[in-house]
Amino acid sequence: MTNKIKTLIDNLKHLPGVYLMFNQDDVVIYVGKAKDLYKRVSQYFLKPQVGKVAKMVSEISYFQTIICKNEKEAFILEMNLIQTHYPKFNILLKDDKHYPYIAIKKDKDPYLTIKRNNKDKKYIYYGPFPNSSAAYQMVDLLNKLYPLRKCKNIPKEACLYYHLGQCLAPCINKNIDSEIYNKTIEQIRSFLNGDNKKKYDEIKEKMLDASNKTNFELALSYKKTLDAIDHINQKQNVEFLDKIDKDIFAYSTRNNYMCVSCLMYRSGLLLDKKSYVVEIFESEVATFIDIISQFYHLYPLPKEVIINNEEVINNLNDVFDTNFISVEKGKLYELVQQAKINSDNYLDEYFLSARLDDDKNKLLENLGQLLNIKTPYHIELFDNSHTQGYDPVSALVVFINGEPQKKMYRKFKIEHQEARDDLKSMEEVMTRHYKRVKNDNLKKADLILLDGGLNQVKVGQKVLDQLQLNIPLFGLFKNNKHQTDGLIDKDGNVYPINDKKLFFLLTRMQDEVHRFAITYHKQKRSKSMFKSILDNIPGLGDKRKEIILNAYPDMNMLKEASLEELSQVLPKDVALALFNKLRS
Repeated sequence: MTNKIKTLIDNLKHLPGVYLMFNQDDVVIYVGKAKDLYKRVSQYFLKPQVGKVAKMVSEISYFQTIICKNEKEAFILEMNLIQTHYPKFNILLKDDKHYPYIAIKKDKDPYLTIKRNNKDKKYIYYGPFPNSSAAYQMVDLLNKLYPLRKCKNIPKEACLYYHLGQCLAPCINKNIDSEIYNKTIEQIRSFLNGDNKKKYDEIKEKMLDASNKTNFELALSYKKTLDAIDHINQKQNVEFLDKIDKDIFAYSTRNNYMCVSCLMYRSGLLLDKKSYVVEIFESEVATFIDIISQFYHLYPLPKEVIINNEEVINNLNDVFDTNFISVEKGKLYELVQQAKINSDNYLDEYFLSARLDDDKNKLLENLGQLLNIKTPYHIELFDNSHTQGYDPVSALVVFINGEPQKKMYRKFKIEHQEARDDLKSMEEVMTRHYKRVKNDNLKKADLILLDGGLNQVKVGQKVLDQLQLNIPLFGLFKNNKHQTDGLIDKDGNVYPINDKKLFFLLTRMQDEVHRFAITYHKQKRSKSMFKSILDNIPGLGDKRKEIILNAYPDMNMLKEASLEELSQVLPKDVALALFNKLRS
């Protein structure tokens, strides 16, 4: 810590405000807010930091503070400063193209089009649509259903649209009654508000009539139109009769990363799903708040925002002019659960697909240098899986040159009687496997990784020593938040993984052995067995058990969930009861 930083810390006040971190080039690299500037800012320098925070602190040359009246004012100022400076260590969501509107040109002969803003008063606007493709798809469908003019510049003669009955052809019909257009536009607005059943039935009747008259080509055309309406309606997972614009948020966490998913409903229709993965910088709640704040700098604010987290709502309530809601039952509650499942899946996809194009051999060379061993081109990983001791199994997966070799995967039934003892299970499985490797003179691995802590590493090393096999063995080390952030050897030495590319490669390996073990375990036990673990928790009935099973297919995943994460999909008292039972 420099003398300049020490002096600045001594001058910090116990007051709410905003702080700006600068690097040696006088560039703002981070903006944060605090209820107590002294407590918040000083801890960056007075406490040991890891990961992204440690990297930021190493780049800080000095900082400045702005004192505010209260925490709410600090929150607003923080958002404005982030949008002004775009600091590299703050969460900055990717900005899509400006959301589109469906627009109706106010003309003697009106027509439909897509507009990127709603400033031109020559148009009637509907939207905005969070998803561009949905807007274009809707315009194509409306042009098939309603006979507005299709050409921006009116031609001299009628085109195909007129002969298909999809245009009133102002090119040849010079005096179309304005009432006809007004009625058509009203029908379009009604359709966009989700009222399309009448039109659907009308087209279906025409299709059946054409089919009865053996005009199958025309019937097929009507059928395609019905399919298009069905496709639009399929996005409407829940029909909201109030037609109020809503956003539903939920999040998932894993290995110090957070995924936030948002279901975006407009006029009762689910028009888009947005998901973002970011590294957790401070706390879960602070990161969640930051993402939502950034989100509403990119997208229009709806009338209702559903977030099952009171602390987040309290922070956002006075900042954004909308209605923040927390729910514990009904359709909205089911949608929060759906958003949570989406965030789970997206986070899984992110870890499985991230860095797929990296030079894996180079990463393996870096891993060898980190662990002071030869380059581990052949890696074997073990993991155990059971449900409170029932149906215990173990699994082995093999990666060669950073790629999974599924023909070399192995499943193991645990034979010893103390099924709850993961250490005995690991000792048994490794003894069986590596005794065979030695006796049959099979190719040895360059590295063994165990999905466990120091005790499992010691057990694994004991097996190798007894078999007189010299294979480097390490465990995937987890911090006090149960997040993997390094490797550990038999002596308890920790090797932090600071290279994100290497981190993702090892995480994919960890995911694969975990997935393979869980899949085998599921084959050996029924869902009813898993559900029994959730019995005798007040308020946790069959429906909520199914929700938990879908979100957390394995007991280890469920045990790693925080109370805040569980509270998104369960009432607070039920989430707390489950949380306490899992940890007892």
